[in-house]
Amino acid sequence: MDQREEQEFAAYFVARRDAVRRMAFLLCGDWHRADDLAQTAFVALHRRWRKVRDKAALDAYVRRTLVRAVIDESRRPWRRERQVENLPDVSGSGPELGDAVATREALLGGLRRVPPRQRAVLVLRFLEGLDVAAVAEALGCSEGTVKSQTARGLDALRAALGDALDDLRSAS
Repeated sequence: MDQREEQEFAAYFVARRDAVRRMAFLLCGDWHRADDLAQTAFVALHRRWRKVRDKAALDAYVRRTLVRAVIDESRRPWRRERQVENLPDVSGSGPELGDAVATREALLGGLRRVPPRQRAVLVLRFLEGLDVAAVAEALGCSEGTVKSQTARGLDALRAALGDALDDLRSAS
């Protein structure tokens, strides 16, 4: 790449790195893995930067690369090991903060229990705000698949949240 293209990529990276990292975290539930996955997506974009004709589609390309990386990683045998969850200590904080942290942790814990493809659909639909067509394009599947994965993912999330809320209630 020439210097102008490097500067364009650097500007895009600086503008979007936090949003991509946040989306990666929502997809995988771990900040360290999110950093690795975001880096994977940006490296893939950097390799193809010269070939990208529609700079308005950069977000879609990065999103699709990120989702594919999360799903591919979840298929690796070592990734199937049980993860240990570290809940933050909020003792001494106000009750509102404790409730907010508990609710957030319950949601993230619930998302971790949803299968990767369904989790990707839920994150893209409800946390990234994409419509069915945009999610289908990002995942490379039909709109019907997005709808069915959304329904199944919501069912799995409801079940997981019920378990997580029961765990939180019994711990307090």
